[in-house]
Amino acid sequence: MPPEPDLTDIIEAVHRDIAGEIGRGRVADYIPALARIDPNKFAIAIATVDGEAVEAGDADELFSIQSISKVFTLTLVLSRVGEALWSRLGREPSGSAFNSIVQLEQEKGRPRNPLINAGALVVADALIANRPPSVVIDEITRFVRLLAGDETAFIDEEVARSEAETGFRNASLANFLRAFGNLNHPVDDVLSTYFHQCALAMNVRQLARAGLFLANGGIDPASGEVVIPPERARRINAIMLTCGHYDASGDFAFRVGLPGKSGVGGGILAIAPRRASIAVWSPGLTENGNSLAGTLALEHLSRRTGWSVF
Repeated sequence: MPPEPDLTDIIEAVHRDIAGEIGRGRVADYIPALARIDPNKFAIAIATVDGEAVEAGDADELFSIQSISKVFTLTLVLSRVGEALWSRLGREPSGSAFNSIVQLEQEKGRPRNPLINAGALVVADALIANRPPSVVIDEITRFVRLLAGDETAFIDEEVARSEAETGFRNASLANFLRAFGNLNHPVDDVLSTYFHQCALAMNVRQLARAGLFLANGGIDPASGEVVIPPERARRINAIMLTCGHYDASGDFAFRVGLPGKSGVGGGILAIAPRRASIAVWSPGLTENGNSLAGTLALEHLSRRTGWSVF
């Protein structure tokens, strides 16, 4: 294995590399609380399994992690129900938009994977397990805070309300799932859980730290705690690689070569197995709903470090 690069120099070089692209793309203006975010923001942070932490840009700024939360709820639900989860959803790339209703109807209410919206609704339903949504939301928040090693990560109630007021497509997906017998709890309870998990607010430093267990075989390298077994960490990384960027997952794998999960808040969590967890944030999105400058930053980072699963 080649010697580890000087990450401080590299992260500053990456920031310079993509400076001209920051501000491009379109913020997620269909969610009113996200429409006001300044598209010229950019932040990147790396947390290594050896305990190094570097950052550049607006690393203290909190942002809505949105669909990146699906990685953490998937981790939680697999610890609760194990392999039984896969009887309700698949592990294949969707090749369609993250909120496709057509695909869900064609495939009779069985979502392609847990990282598209329909799949995440099934995960939320499995997490509820006959408990009030408030209890489940609190469990998700505590879990993310534990992984981040920081109690200040929180659910932004304004964003959660904004999602609930405009989330008609997600409500349609949930009702389709219920109609096909793939939701066991009331639609409103599942949607409330989902909207709140997407409203988790963190900065890139916290997010990189929270993903570190996936870079270290399921073990939190700071505490030594086994979060999940190594085999499960490998499988979650595999799903992130193939499904984490919706219908642009193949392009992300081609350009970056790392497992990753995006969110329409402009964040991306990427994992360099056995090396590091990387978080980037830039609110301007591509037409697929992925951070434009964030993806470019990870592409440059992968090239400069040589980090890739290929």
